[in-house]
Amino acid sequence: MTAQLAAARRQKDEFFRHNPQSPLSPEQQDLFNGLRYYDYNPALDFKVKAEAFNDGRFVMIQTTTGEPRRFKVFGRFSFMVDEQEVSLTLYEADYGFFLPFVDAGAGSETYPSGRYLEPEYLGDNTFHIDFNQTYNPYCAYGDGWSCPITPVENRLTVAIRAGEKLPEGEWVGKG
Repeated sequence: MTAQLAAARRQKDEFFRHNPQSPLSPEQQDLFNGLRYYDYNPALDFKVKAEAFNDGRFVMIQTTTGEPRRFKVFGRFSFMVDEQEVSLTLYEADYGFFLPFVDAGAGSETYPSGRYLEPEYLGDNTFHIDFNQTYNPYCAYGDGWSCPITPVENRLTVAIRAGEKLPEGEWVGKG
């Protein structure tokens, strides 16, 4: 694991455990024993050139609370996982790029509604995609959060064994 990734994971655990802005309830924070992650997977940390759509298309993505959020559809990219080629659609939001996805481990290893990633745009339709930085939406930790629901085109039949896993522990479900 890279030192930067290890530090980010420790910092996130501290934020969840102690910060008043944490997605966890005070009761959850008292019981919180850390998030669970896959080991660093260098094969799922790569640069990719996306096929940009350049058509100015926007989509409304439903959220867990029912209100839709508007995203610009940027383009699509392909990559290999376990010797299988898969593709995902990238979206653009006010804060940058957004990559929601559901993988084959959803419900058993990962959060059933999917995980998120904010890919780094490197210019010329090229992105740094590091699935080791994928995270669960706040909806995974308690009620009251509004999270975009992964669109159908970003539901994979392969497991992405990198990033955050399904939360476990006494603190889960106490929100």
